[in-house]
Amino acid sequence: MDHVGSIFRPPSEAQSLLLQVSLGCSHNACTYCAMYDDPAQHFRIKPWDTVAADIDETARLAESGTPVRRVFLCDGDALILPTDHLARILARLRERVPSVRRVGIYGDARSILRKTTAELVQLRELGLGIVYHGAESGDDRVLDRVNKGSTADEAAAAAHRLREAGLRHSVMVMLGLGGVARSSEHAAATAALLSEMDPPFVGALTTTVVPGTPLAAAEAAGDFVLPNPWGLLEELRTLIRESVFSRCRFHANHASNYLPLSLNLPADRERALAALDGVLNRRDPDDLVPEYRRGL
Repeated sequence: MDHVGSIFRPPSEAQSLLLQVSLGCSHNACTYCAMYDDPAQHFRIKPWDTVAADIDETARLAESGTPVRRVFLCDGDALILPTDHLARILARLRERVPSVRRVGIYGDARSILRKTTAELVQLRELGLGIVYHGAESGDDRVLDRVNKGSTADEAAAAAHRLREAGLRHSVMVMLGLGGVARSSEHAAATAALLSEMDPPFVGALTTTVVPGTPLAAAEAAGDFVLPNPWGLLEELRTLIRESVFSRCRFHANHASNYLPLSLNLPADRERALAALDGVLNRRDPDDLVPEYRRGL
């Protein structure tokens, strides 16, 4: 497989074949992110012949007996690629690797809203099954501060468009992204946004200040202070208490998190709140994942 630079995928795609169809991220300006800083991953669409050869290699792998049930299209916001190009990739996957049951992809509000509902339906009919969207926050002041490139209203509109197209939607949000200064506003607004989006999957990650990023520079200058673990858990509690879901698998068990939780909401809400209240009342560091075990 032709993989250039560092390859990233959602935790739930751990068993998926990773097919790199583009390099980097077309926005690549979020202040907290260093995923695609490698000059080799400056955003560009990979040549069709390279992608086609990787699909053919995948077909040979499947034919040799290795099960290939899921494929994830990399890199950072591959949904930004032109619809006809993505359709060509999906069609070749369907033709050459018929064992594939689902294809996943990263897509932010910009890339989702650039596609019409009809275009998204076309991609779904060719095998695209789920879009992973890093909404990060529902607080527009926070989104502006981290240079997200989209607003909460646009994130909500993107969710509605995916739903209209019949595509599953997994939303990621970031605990602590508003810093101490906007912690309560960030948490409340993010819960309101998640309620508006009503996705079937949510992943709550903890903000990590990565050296060399603009967010790290803001921290060094005293302009950003990450909440302590108890403040981060207060934000998580707000998300669980105030988000209204039809039916959601809510994960807060990313490697960055201090207290791993995996919930079905709303069914598990009261149980989760009771657990969080116990931890917050005790304030015992032994209840938390130790720092050496946390990471991106």
